[in-house]
Amino acid sequence: AAGLEALADAGPKVVVVDLILADEGAPEQDARLEAAFARTPNLVLAADLIPSGWEDPLPRFRRHAAAVGHVHADPDPYDNVTRRIPLEKAAGPDRRWAISLEAFRLARGGGSITESPDHIEVAGLSIPAPRREARPLYLHYFRNEPGASSAIPTISIAQLLADPALGRCLAGRVVFVGVTAQSAADDRHMTPYSAGRPMPGVEIHATAFETLARGLILTPAKDSTVFLICLAIAALAGLTFAFRSGWPAYAAGGALIAAAHLMPYLFFREAVIFPYAAPVSTAWLCVVGAATYQHFVVRRRLAESETARSRYQQAIHFVTHEMRSPLTAIQGSSELMGRYNLPEEKSKQLAQMINAESKRLARMIQTFLDVERLTEGEMQLKREPFLVSRLIDACLERVRPLAERKRIRLKLGDFDDATLTGDQELMEYAVYNLLNNAVKYSPEETEITVFTRLDDGAFRLSVKDQGIGMSEKELKNIFRKFYRTKKAEASGVAGTGIGLSIVEQIVT
Repeated sequence: AAGLEALADAGPKVVVVDLILADEGAPEQDARLEAAFARTPNLVLAADLIPSGWEDPLPRFRRHAAAVGHVHADPDPYDNVTRRIPLEKAAGPDRRWAISLEAFRLARGGGSITESPDHIEVAGLSIPAPRREARPLYLHYFRNEPGASSAIPTISIAQLLADPALGRCLAGRVVFVGVTAQSAADDRHMTPYSAGRPMPGVEIHATAFETLARGLILTPAKDSTVFLICLAIAALAGLTFAFRSGWPAYAAGGALIAAAHLMPYLFFREAVIFPYAAPVSTAWLCVVGAATYQHFVVRRRLAESETARSRYQQAIHFVTHEMRSPLTAIQGSSELMGRYNLPEEKSKQLAQMINAESKRLARMIQTFLDVERLTEGEMQLKREPFLVSRLIDACLERVRPLAERKRIRLKLGDFDDATLTGDQELMEYAVYNLLNNAVKYSPEETEITVFTRLDDGAFRLSVKDQGIGMSEKELKNIFRKFYRTKKAEASGVAGTGIGLSIVEQIVT
């Protein structure tokens, strides 16, 4: 009572008493306290919402109050940090505004509070506070000055009684009266700046008043905004590692993570509360995930490239080896013809050998050129009608000498003849390649059968042999350039692995 008397003498603008005065005390003290309240301008008293309803000040005190407000805060259920307070609390039809809101209203002239489902307007200040969320006010905490115990100027009752001159600091000011000792009351709250030291409830509401008085109204970011920004972070992380690699990609990823850490602060400077966990976790997960994916993709592509290069080198080695044979024959025959005066029959025989080996070499070179031209789509295809039976007969005759050396029987199975339109020369090459492979990779004294069938306008040709076969996994790769199965490489049969690649290009 003595402290409130000294406070009333100082001439404050508004006085908020954050004490629940619902119980009677000593008659002399209550009378003295009531007299002090009667002299206090714009007095705001506190009420507490308990299970049975509102615990209001005694009527003798309440009749001197300009307003009665609630003293509740709204700690976060996850970390128990108080970041907001409810501006209204209701028990049935009986509602109380927060003492900080009532203090702000009285400090600005005592007008009425206008409300809508999503906003509150008081003294010209519009506060986004949806009713469905109990009208939340997000607190704008202020850092303590060096050496100060609070960010808000504080004078104890004992100091004011000992030095009444301190009352000049309270003249025309809004004053909150409450208990600040850590062990003297149970309304203590952790804040973002607590550092292990809870903040008294009276200081929480004084901070709420300062938030309103300075117009520092904070608005939470919309869920759609948070989602779109997180989506943009994920997209940027993906694009970064899709189009960059090495240290530029990692530097850009680090910059993206740093930006995600900085983003809530930048939003806060614009009075928008942006959740910290959403952008930071998105940035870390997406950058680390994209970097890891790129690492394994690069390793896989490198392995594939090394495998392809190895196969290409093997093919080149085989081709150069195969080319060396006709070149050696041509060189040797030409040297004999130039060095010696050979009989006409011998010269004719050597000339025929040179001609045959030259054609063989030309076919080998043409095969490689055809692969590249077909791959690039540069080969011009002829379109002419031809009979399938004649094409297959020609291919069987070409492959028959090789089959006879291995005592392999060639025969026709179920056969549907047809006239097709296309490039006969290329189709003959494709069929011959299939038959040649069947003969090369089949054991001696086996059988190869050719089947044809017309099926809904499509012509199907199949070659059945008793060769080394292949697995389903190998079957998926047989049309890859320079690909040979492990069984084919182990068989000792020479090959380049490009024949079926040409066949696929021809057929498709």
